[in-house]
Amino acid sequence: MTPDTLKAFCLGLNGSVETFPFSPELSVFKVGGKVFALTDLAGEPLKVSLKCDPELAVQLREQYPAIVPGWHLNKRHWNTVTLDGSVPDALLRELVEDSYDLIVTQLPRRQQLALDWPGARRAGG
Repeated sequence: MTPDTLKAFCLGLNGSVETFPFSPELSVFKVGGKVFALTDLAGEPLKVSLKCDPELAVQLREQYPAIVPGWHLNKRHWNTVTLDGSVPDALLRELVEDSYDLIVTQLPRRQQLALDWPGARRAGG
């Protein structure tokens, strides 16, 4: 996955925005004001940090050497993925979506509905 593809994929999720709160180089993708992905799109190698279910995070780290505990993040809940080709693009897209979903589930239902997030409709009507 290229930097442009990663950026487009993150921004393609409902309500997502790209911000630069830490430095002009570090893209921070948020939904509802909360972070779901961090990356230096010009970094070599390209890496992205994503929120992850703690049990899945451990399994992924065991299966893929390119997936490690999140750097400067809560290592229980965040993974950093090096996009070196060893993690399939389909899995990476799934991990981005999972990170986004984990954040959206923490938002008030009203915000979830405003995002047209399917989980909000299932959860309460």
